[in-house]
Amino acid sequence: MNEVKQSSAAPISEERSKSKAVKKLKATAAASAHQKEWFSELKKRVSDGEEFGYLNADVPMEILCAMDIPFVVNQWWAAICGAKRMTKKYFGLLRDANYRDDLCSYCATAFAESLDPDDHKFDAEGHPLGPWGGLPDPTIAITRLTCDCQSKIFELFAKNHNADFYVMENTIARKTPLNWYELAPDHWEELYDKDRLDLAVEDLKRLIAFLEWKTGKQFDINKLEHVMNLINRQEGYYKKIRDLIAACHPVPVTVVDTINAVMQAQWQRGTQWAADHAESLYYEIKELADKGEAAVPNEKYRLMWIGRGIWHDFSFYQNFEKKYGAVFMWSMYLAMGADAYIRNHVADDPLRALAARYIGMEDFLHMPPWNSSWYVQQAKQNDIDGVVYMVPGNCMQAVEGSYFIKKALEEAGFPVLIFQADPVDPRKWNADTMTDLVDKFIEQQVIPSAEKRKAKQ
Repeated sequence: MNEVKQSSAAPISEERSKSKAVKKLKATAAASAHQKEWFSELKKRVSDGEEFGYLNADVPMEILCAMDIPFVVNQWWAAICGAKRMTKKYFGLLRDANYRDDLCSYCATAFAESLDPDDHKFDAEGHPLGPWGGLPDPTIAITRLTCDCQSKIFELFAKNHNADFYVMENTIARKTPLNWYELAPDHWEELYDKDRLDLAVEDLKRLIAFLEWKTGKQFDINKLEHVMNLINRQEGYYKKIRDLIAACHPVPVTVVDTINAVMQAQWQRGTQWAADHAESLYYEIKELADKGEAAVPNEKYRLMWIGRGIWHDFSFYQNFEKKYGAVFMWSMYLAMGADAYIRNHVADDPLRALAARYIGMEDFLHMPPWNSSWYVQQAKQNDIDGVVYMVPGNCMQAVEGSYFIKKALEEAGFPVLIFQADPVDPRKWNADTMTDLVDKFIEQQVIPSAEKRKAKQ
C-alpha cells in the first residue's frame, strides 16, 4: 500500500512550532467568536443546574437540539483540545493511569481530560488551565455501537463525570448504491433497507423517552421538523459553496478557512445561527469568486485532503502554496455537508427523515465502496491533481478501507500519498518530516501526473 508511518524522532523546528495558519474569511472568524460565546453560555446553563449531554458525532443531535438540551459533540471538543495543544498533557495522564497509550485520540481526549485535576482551575494571572476553562461535567453521555472500543471509552468517561451513559444501536447495510450522494436527499427508502430504517426510528423513540425521563423536557415533533428544515437550509448553502469552489480556477478559499467555518457550525446544526452562518459564508465566498480573487495567486495544483483535520497544526496545509502553487482546496467537512445531510420532504415523517440522515453516516465516511466511489467522484468534480490521505493509526473506523480508497483513486488517475498521523495528538506529529514528505509527493507524483495530463489535452 506504500503507506508511510510518520516518525516523531526529529524535533520540530522553532520556526515551524510557532507558525499559525492564516485564516482570511470573516465568516471563519465569526464562527470562532460565536463558539466561545456559545460555550460560555452553555457553561452558565450547566452551572445553573441544566442537564448537559456529551455526544459522539454520529449521534442524532437533532433530538437534543429540538428539546433544547445543551450538548457538546465529542469530535468538536477533541479538536478544540488539540488546537489548544492540551492533548500532550491529557494523554500523559492516560499513560500515568495505566491506560494504553494508543487509544483513539478523538474518542479518548475528553476521557483523558476527565483525569486532569487542574482542568477547571486558573493560573496566577487568572487564565484558565483547561481549554476554554475546561468541559463542564456532563450529566448524559451518548454514543452508538459503531466501534468496539468507543462505547467503553464513553462508559469510562461517563463514570468519571457521574453521568448517565446511553448507547444507541448501529446497523450494517446489505446493499451499497455507489451513487448514494444522488439518492440521499430524496430517495432514502431506495438507498436503505426498509427494516434498517424501521429499527432506527424505534431507536430514536427510545432515545426520546430516555431524554424526557432524564431532563423532564417534552419532545415536540413540530420542533424537530423546524430543526430539520434549518439543517436543510444550512447544508444547501454548503452544497452551493462546494460546487462554487469546484468550478473556480483558481479557488477563492482553501481548507484552512472552510474546515474551521463549516465544522464549528456543523456541530450546532439545526440552530438559526448555524443556518444564517452558512448563508453568510456562501455569499462571502461568492463575492470573492465574482471578483476573481485567488486564495493562492500562483495556483497550479489542486490538492484533496482525505481524513480528519490536523487540529494541532493547521498551518501545515499552507506550507506548499508559495513553493509549488499547490493548494489544499477540498476536505470532507464541506463536501459531506453538501452530500450527506440534506433530507427533503421532512414534513412527511421527521423521525424517519432523521433516521435516514444518521444511519448511513459511517457507511458514507468509513466503508468502501460507499466512500471510495464518492472520493473519486469528488476528485473529478474538483479537478484534483493529487490526494493527501491521513489515516489515524489508532482508530479502526478511520482506517476506512484505506487500501481500497487509494486503489480506486489511483485507478481513476489521481496520485495518492497515504500516511499515518494523529489529528489531535502532537506527540505523533513532526511538521518538518511531514512537510518534506508532501514536498516529495508533489515533486515526484503530482507535477509529473499533471504535466502528462496536460500533454494529452
